Amino acid sequence: MKVHYYPGCSLEGTAVEYDRSTRVVMAALGVELLEIEGWTCCGASAAEATDEWLALALPARNLALAERHPETRDVLVPCSACYLNLKHVEEKTRTDPQLRSTINTLLEGEDLRFQGRVRVRHLLDMLASGLGPAAIHPKVVRPLDGLRIAPYYGCQCLRPYAVFDDPEMPTSMEPLIRAVGAEVFPWPMGGRCCGASHMNTQPEVGIALVAGILKAAREADVIVTVCPMCQMNLEAFQNTVSRSQHMDLHISVLYLPQLIGLAMGLPESDLGIGYNLALTEDWRHRVHALAS
Repeated sequence: MKVHYYPGCSLEGTAVEYDRSTRVVMAALGVELLEIEGWTCCGASAAEATDEWLALALPARNLALAERHPETRDVLVPCSACYLNLKHVEEKTRTDPQLRSTINTLLEGEDLRFQGRVRVRHLLDMLASGLGPAAIHPKVVRPLDGLRIAPYYGCQCLRPYAVFDDPEMPTSMEPLIRAVGAEVFPWPMGGRCCGASHMNTQPEVGIALVAGILKAAREADVIVTVCPMCQMNLEAFQNTVSRSQHMDLHISVLYLPQLIGLAMGLPESDLGIGYNLALTEDWRHRVHALAS
């Protein structure tokens, strides 16, 4: 199975562990990632505030590059912000041919043309719907027995395009968690906002939102994410949030492919485990005990 791969900027920097774990886990599942040659930033959250057409042309450029290689029509995107930007172009141009024509005028300088022949898919969609627990379970050599996993989806992989899950009551990670032998921690916070960039612009808002999530996960062993922004907010600010709430809210936070990779027995170095900012000693001891 082959899919186009759009890593995005964060996965080359602050979320390099997400990129590494995605690559090795997908390879272990028999999926060949065809990284889009010449890909560039999708615009993240800054382009839309700068120029409406720039916000459309940047993701469309990357999709046009993928269309040059017709081996597959699926474009795999791990980053939720990148997924949202690329998906936005796919959906908007599907119902508005004139918009696609205008975008292609902007792409003429690079001799590119976006025809709408590719399908943008989030990594979670690919793991949950494209492959499923039936593909993952046979690869598990180190079941994560007894570990309680809180699945955290965030906003952007679910909204506004409810392609593969219910934005209000998401469940797509649950069969994957069970497939690796772990328990799903029941909680209502999976689809709640983590504050995104409010941690920098309005920190009091961001801290309050993250505090609510961390408090709800206190009885879990680990929070699992599928978004670099969510991962950063939930792991990098645990000291600040703990002080603000006058309680210890430290908890381990992993990316979903890291969790799956651990159960597959893949080396922690290949999964980028050393780059995580929030891994408690209790978590480390329990995982290492499972490996012995």
